[in-house]
This record gives sequence, C-alpha cells and structure tokens, in this order.
Amino acid sequence: MARYVIGDVQGCFDQLQQLLTLIQFDPQQDQLWFCGDLIARGPKSLQTLRFVRDLGPAAITVLGNHDLNFLASLHGYGRITAADQLDELLQAPDLAELAFWLQQQPLLHFDAEENLLLVHAGLAPEWDITTAIEACKAVEDCLRLDAPSLYAIMYGNQPELWSEARNEQDKLRFTINSCTRMRYCFADGRLELKQKGELSDNPLLTPWFHFWSDREHPTIFFGHWAALQGYSPVSAIHALDTGCVWGQALTCYCIESQQRFSVAGYEKRL
Repeated sequence: MARYVIGDVQGCFDQLQQLLTLIQFDPQQDQLWFCGDLIARGPKSLQTLRFVRDLGPAAITVLGNHDLNFLASLHGYGRITAADQLDELLQAPDLAELAFWLQQQPLLHFDAEENLLLVHAGLAPEWDITTAIEACKAVEDCLRLDAPSLYAIMYGNQPELWSEARNEQDKLRFTINSCTRMRYCFADGRLELKQKGELSDNPLLTPWFHFWSDREHPTIFFGHWAALQGYSPVSAIHALDTGCVWGQALTCYCIESQQRFSVAGYEKRL
C-alpha cells in the first residue's frame, strides 16, 4: 500500500488523472490524501468531486476555503464568481448528493498511530495538536448537524487570536480561518489573513509554519499556498500546493517512499 498526499486540485481533473497515471495509483491498494480545495477556478470541478467521492475509503480529503465557500453559497452565504467556473457543478443533477458528501469531510485529518496530520492551510501558533483536533471537531459537528448556522457566522477576520475568542461562534470562525485561510501570523501569533504571494520580506509577518519549528509536532501536510511552490524550510512540514490551476504543477508526496511526483498544470485558455 502507498499513500499519496496531493496538493490543491481545484477542478483540474485532467491533471489529476495524469498524476494518478504517473504514480500508477491502484484504488484497491493505495490511498490518496487531498489537501482540500478540490473545486473552483479549474474547469472540471464536477468531474473532480464525483471522482474523489467514488473512491470511497481510497481517498481522504480535508476541506479548503473554496470548498467551504461553495457549500455556503448553496445556503445563501458566500459568493460564487465566474472565475470559479462552477456553473456545471451548480447545474448538475447530483448537486445535492455531492454537496452532502463534501459537507461530511473533515477540516483536519490526524493519524495518531503514525503521527501524520493533513490540513488545508495551517495550524494556529497558539494551539497544541490536541486543541487543534478538538477545535476542528467542533466545526465538523456543526457542518454535519446544523451547517447553515455555521455558514452564517464563518466569514470575517476576527478574532485574530484563539485566546480572544469570546464565545463558540468566535472559536468556530477562528478555527476555519486558521485551517483554511491563514498563511502568515504576526509575532504574537495573531492570524494575518490578507497577505498572499511569495514569501514576504515584511519583518512583521512570519509564515505560520515557523512557529512550529522548535516544537514537537506531527508530520504536517498542507496546501493553499501556491506561491511557495512546495517549499517549506521546517522539517516534517510539507507544502503540497504547487499552483496547478495557475498553470504550474500538480504535485503529490508519497508517504512511504518520501518522493514527490508532479505533472504540468492546467493551461487556461483565453
């Protein structure tokens, strides 16, 4: 058995199939771990969702910001734009079934036996692993029991610190921001949710993973930050989003062999 952790697919179904051919993926023996953002911005979100869902236990996926925004939009929250290329998915006869399946996916996957953790964006500096797992479980419970109430409160940048969360809604929003939106933090651990692009030379900003460099932590796999191009200087923290939807590459990491495999990204047509 081999397990492959795959960066943000974002509807790039053809490139996903090319990557699976390259690694000779066998769903009867192997397993795919997806870093979230299965959909949006690429041309084949519908096909991607159907494919991953139909893999059953051969696939594990966590939710990304595009996934959550899509789900929220179905309940009147969030905003879908033409750039998301989701019309085919939104008009699909099995939309409800696909949305229900996506809504059941976790925000974080943790393999305690092998100390492996999968998340879309990152982990807040204030957290330890136990706190992160508990915070994510609270979000997952809301998604499964009363998703519309979560979508109604999940947008916004406050609180910036876990310790400043005044109520359960603040904790839920902070958890979603950390796990699906964050790239940088300030020196005191506050989440910075606006900066994008390549690593900034702004001395006030620190990539979230640096806060974990001198702490014991699981092997962490994350996506979301395409501009890193797979670069993470912190041992046992692996960046997997290499910008497939921006024409760069779709990348996976084999847990067993510790090898990376990539195929060329989606070329947008004018």
